[in-house]
Amino acid sequence: MEGTSAEEATCWQERKTASLPPGGSHPALLDISWFTDSMEAGHPVPVEGRHRLEVAVPRKELPSPAWMPPYACQRPTPLTHHNTSLSDALETLAEAAGFDRSEGRQLSFCRAASVLKALPGPVTALSQLQGLPHFGEHSRRVVQELLEHGVCEEVERVRLSERYQIMKLFTQIFGVGVKTADRWYREGLRTLDDLREQPQRLTQQQKAGLRHHQDLSALIQRSDAEALHQVVEAAVGQALPGATVTLAGGFRRGKLQGHDVDFLITHPQEGREAGLLPRVMCCLKKQGLVLYHQHQCSQQRDPAHPARQNHIMDAFERSFCIFRLPQPPGADVEGCQKPCPTWKAVRVDLVVAPSSQFPFALLGWTGSKHFERELRRFSRKERGLWLNSHGLFDPEQKTIFHVTSEEDIFRYLGLEYLPPEQRNA
Repeated sequence: MEGTSAEEATCWQERKTASLPPGGSHPALLDISWFTDSMEAGHPVPVEGRHRLEVAVPRKELPSPAWMPPYACQRPTPLTHHNTSLSDALETLAEAAGFDRSEGRQLSFCRAASVLKALPGPVTALSQLQGLPHFGEHSRRVVQELLEHGVCEEVERVRLSERYQIMKLFTQIFGVGVKTADRWYREGLRTLDDLREQPQRLTQQQKAGLRHHQDLSALIQRSDAEALHQVVEAAVGQALPGATVTLAGGFRRGKLQGHDVDFLITHPQEGREAGLLPRVMCCLKKQGLVLYHQHQCSQQRDPAHPARQNHIMDAFERSFCIFRLPQPPGADVEGCQKPCPTWKAVRVDLVVAPSSQFPFALLGWTGSKHFERELRRFSRKERGLWLNSHGLFDPEQKTIFHVTSEEDIFRYLGLEYLPPEQRNA
C-alpha cells in the first residue's frame, strides 16, 4: 500500500472489517517491522503490538467531557452513528451475557452501547467518556483496548468461542429462545443437522423454522417489506373494510433490512377488529402465501383496564407466520443456492389492537428493544407509572391515561417526542 494516505488506509480497514463473515479475523495495518521480522524468521511471525501501525486521521471529535441524559428515551438515537465498531463490540458482550442468562451484565453492556450510538461524533480518546452515564470499568476497558489496538481480545475470544457461535446459530431459528438453545447445547447438540435428526425434540414452529432456515436467515429488504404491506393491506381490506395496516418494527425506524416484518392492524370503530385475524389468514391462505402460521388469541385478563397488567409481553391477538413471498424473474435471493428462485420464505407477525390501545401498541412494536425497555424503566422509576403496549396506568390513583397518538404518551411522561427514526437505541 505504498503511497496510500492514512485516511485511505483507514477507510480500507473499515471496509474490510464491515465485510467480514461472523468469526472472521479483523484486518490490521502493520508497519515495515513486521515484514522485516518475518523475513528474518523465514515465515510470517505473530503480530505484536509494536508491529501495529498507529494511524492519525483528522476526525470530528467530541468535546470532553460530554454530557448525556441517563435514559435512552430522553435522547435521539439515529439509525447510523459514529461509533459502530465500539458499540458492536459491547453488544457482542451483551449478547454473550444474555446467552449465559446474566441479565445484569447484559443490561450494563447494552446501556453503554446505547450511549455510544447517541453521541454526536466519534470517540477517539477515553477521556471523552468522562461524565457519560452507564460506562463502568469493564465497558471503558473494552473501549480503551479498541482505541489503542483496533481489536479487543475479550470480544474476539467471545466471537470465536464454540458456545457463542452455537447459541447464536440456535437462537436464530424461528421459535427457539435462549433457554431452549442452552438446553440443546448442554445436551451436546451442535449443528442444524443434529436437530434435523431428532425431530421429536422440536415444536411445530421450530420444525417450520428449521425447514425454511436458509431463507429466514437471510435479510429481508425494505422493498420486500413494502410488497408484503400491500399484500396484507389488501387481505385486511377484503376481510374488514376500513381497517388499517401499519408497518412497525425496524422498518418503521428507517431500517433498509431486517430479519422479520411486523404489521399492526386496527379499526377506527372499537370492537370491529375482534375476530378479524382468522378471516385475514384465510384470505392469505387462499392465495397460497402462507407456509406456516400459529394463531394466538387475545389474552387480556382485564379488557377494561389493560394497562394494569404490569408485564412486558403484550396480550394482543396475533399470528406468527412464515409467508411465501413471490420473487420477480431473475431475482437474486441472498444465501440461496438455487438459481433465480420464484419465491422465498419470510417471517411476518400480524398483531391486532383495539383502536383505544393502538398508540401504545404502535409505540411498543416500533422498538428498538432497548429503547422500549428504557421507556418502561423511566415511566416506573421517574414517574411512578406502568407502561406497556396496552396503556399507561397510575397505580396510586388507579387511573389509565387516554391517548390518541404516540405524541400524547411522550407528553404524559414529560418527555420530548422522538420520531421512530430517532429510537434506534
